[in-house]
Amino acid sequence: MKYKNILITGGAGFVGSNIAIKLKENYPNINITVLDNLKRRGSELNLSRISEFGMNFIHGDVRNREDLNFDQKFDLIIECSAEPSVLANIDSSQYSINTNLIGTINCLELAKRNHSSFIFLSTSRVYPIKELNQIKYQETKTRFEITDNQILEGVSPKGISENFNLGKFRSLYGTTKLCSEFLIQEYVHNFNIKAIINRCSIITGPWQMGKIDQGVIVLWLARHIWKNKPLSYIGFGGNGKQVRDFIDIDDLFNVINIQINNFNKYNKSIFNIGGGNQNSLSLLEMTQLCQKVTKNKIKISSSAKNRPDDIRIYISDTSKFQKVSNWQCQKTKEQTFEEIYKWILNNKNKLENILN
Repeated sequence: MKYKNILITGGAGFVGSNIAIKLKENYPNINITVLDNLKRRGSELNLSRISEFGMNFIHGDVRNREDLNFDQKFDLIIECSAEPSVLANIDSSQYSINTNLIGTINCLELAKRNHSSFIFLSTSRVYPIKELNQIKYQETKTRFEITDNQILEGVSPKGISENFNLGKFRSLYGTTKLCSEFLIQEYVHNFNIKAIINRCSIITGPWQMGKIDQGVIVLWLARHIWKNKPLSYIGFGGNGKQVRDFIDIDDLFNVINIQINNFNKYNKSIFNIGGGNQNSLSLLEMTQLCQKVTKNKIKISSSAKNRPDDIRIYISDTSKFQKVSNWQCQKTKEQTFEEIYKWILNNKNKLENILN
């Protein structure tokens, strides 16, 4: 590992804190600084974990360029900061745009000053909603499935590849992340910054403070544990057949670990990163898996009306990254759900007011 001083923005959030801790576990001699504004409820619980591993925490905000004026030089920046909720980006558009886009610009300026390498966690939400909902599909007993006879480029039964048409409308959240991607590519071209862009599907695992609009897997499990609040299948007929793939935080760390240990190989590239078909679930299948893990059942209501910016099916085709890296997801769906379940039970008193 050639990087010795690493900055992780959004470092007290679910993704940032886990990446920071796993890096420190694997490379105890590196210096890691995490920056976070602690806006998301529950992120404060990660501060003791960060401190335990001897990492430096800075209470700062990527929206404020003054908060990124460091005396220390960083040779790698991992940009995990975001307002990742599609609904929140509609309700609080100014905050979301400033965080997801202006924040990226401020981080890029820091990278330019420090000559830092740059890893950006983007999102599958950069792909346009109208086009995604034009994917040909078949309905099975428990889910919608992508069929073989596709017309759109970049879609196959494996899922959505990086060649999928970027179209027009993708949600404010997706637009801020796509604009950030464009800016990163300009900084790479104009200032010779090394950068990698990872378009991630749903990311989940222990220490995620799940909400109904973001972190849905953790929330779904939590509702099955406490059993005092219902859940709903919303949109696309109200039967819970819409499908997304997810990646366990440990598998995402493995991706980043591969990239930082051979940065030049992956430099200037964009990769779809997710669990693919093997780690995809419909809402109905997620309910069934939660019932299996928790041994509990709860009431699931139904509404056929679609919410704004909802999609019927998204599965990451990760073939591009797999071909150049030989990476494969290691965690099964069952393993991930079991680990989240045990984490919630072991921290039930701390988490009740957050997840319940």
